[in-house]
Amino acid sequence: MKETERARPKQAKIRRGFPATVLSLLLENRMLGVRAGTEGHRFTGIWFVVVAGRLFVRPWYDKPTGWYRAFARDPRGAILVSELEIPVRARMTRGERLYDAVDAAYSAKYTTKASQKWVLGFALPRRRKTTTELLPTN
Repeated sequence: MKETERARPKQAKIRRGFPATVLSLLLENRMLGVRAGTEGHRFTGIWFVVVAGRLFVRPWYDKPTGWYRAFARDPRGAILVSELEIPVRARMTRGERLYDAVDAAYSAKYTTKASQKWVLGFALPRRRKTTTELLPTN
């Protein structure tokens, strides 16, 4: 057998997205709980969006003691959706097309008149650059 004909070992599939059941729960909810870090801190309720099956969040307040900065220091954490706690890993994102897609998802999901202030605020450049993807760690 030639060198190029050797069978390559199969690589394990890496699951990047949430299982369909969790994705369904996310799509049914307007808020989720987020806890950054591995310690038993409380969950903070936040707005989120799902874009192409991926979960994205943005902080409203970027405080040194907030969940966004905690994820920046240590990407491990958890989300709480419909009483289901799911371990996650945070990944900071970048790219105008992704930011635009997340902006559009916030606008499409949070449509009430009272929500518009927040939707417009999430689209500001300083908040766009904090866009974070949360990935399951299973």
